[in-house]
Amino acid sequence: MVENGQRDVIDIAYDNPDRLHTGVEVLTFDVLKRRLKSSVARRPSRLDFHQIMLVRGGEGTAMVDFVTYPCARGTLLHLRPGQVQRLPSGANGRPAELDAVLLLFTADFPPPLPATREVLDGFGPVAWRLPPERFDVLDRAVTELAAEYGTLRGDRTPDPPAPADTDVDVELTGALLRQLLGALLIRMARLPDPAGLPGPAAPGVEVYLAFRRELEHSFATTRSVADYAAHLGYSARTLTRACLTVTGRSAKQLADARVALQAQRLLAHTDLPVVAIGRALGFTEATNFGKFFARETGRTPGDFRRAQR
Repeated sequence: MVENGQRDVIDIAYDNPDRLHTGVEVLTFDVLKRRLKSSVARRPSRLDFHQIMLVRGGEGTAMVDFVTYPCARGTLLHLRPGQVQRLPSGANGRPAELDAVLLLFTADFPPPLPATREVLDGFGPVAWRLPPERFDVLDRAVTELAAEYGTLRGDRTPDPPAPADTDVDVELTGALLRQLLGALLIRMARLPDPAGLPGPAAPGVEVYLAFRRELEHSFATTRSVADYAAHLGYSARTLTRACLTVTGRSAKQLADARVALQAQRLLAHTDLPVVAIGRALGFTEATNFGKFFARETGRTPGDFRRAQR
């Protein structure tokens, strides 16, 4: 965990404290709180790995990219690399008292399964409220992952007993963890979208995802749908129709929203002047950036920054 030189946000890189040579860690929310200093736990952080949290009990409120998510039994949260979060907190602003289990894993650890591609990209849902039957299924899957991770860490003896060659056992257990994580991600892919959006097999999804991936690379240089269409080999009308079908928003609205999100991150978590932030996002005139930001968020850049701090 290292400071990144910005005003508030802390960049956190994947580092398994159990010193296991595996790209996954399973821990409880209580363990995470004990690991973090209280001053760090209250500050926003940006991860370079995936974090899945299943809440079994307690209450709190999480924040991901300026959106708050109530946490209670049945809440499932999935943070992707690059997203900014505040750990779930209680009414007093301190870390919440949650009975929750977390899976931390690097982007290259899950098995390469086509069914999980949309789950692992940066555009999927952040939070679900699971009904009891779906919660039970995912809870069993997470419990099995935790048990196998405990075996790898040496918490218990595997059944059947481990062979004499410990290295082989570690390798096999690591492979099993990969497959169990893959199975969990497939179960997540089967969950209905919390916003009621169509599933990955719906018409237009492939075009939409291609646009979103390109948008992640180029949002700071262009918000022009025509530019994206030309680069991807589609017409602007095809891009817009696909985005409307999948999300209910046009390609231009999605491009503007992505730029506004980056502007919010920079305003809240850096000391860069507003003019510099506007230029970094492709605005040559500060007034144009101010008008754009106010239209997208309902606040001026200065008002937004003061409110966040």
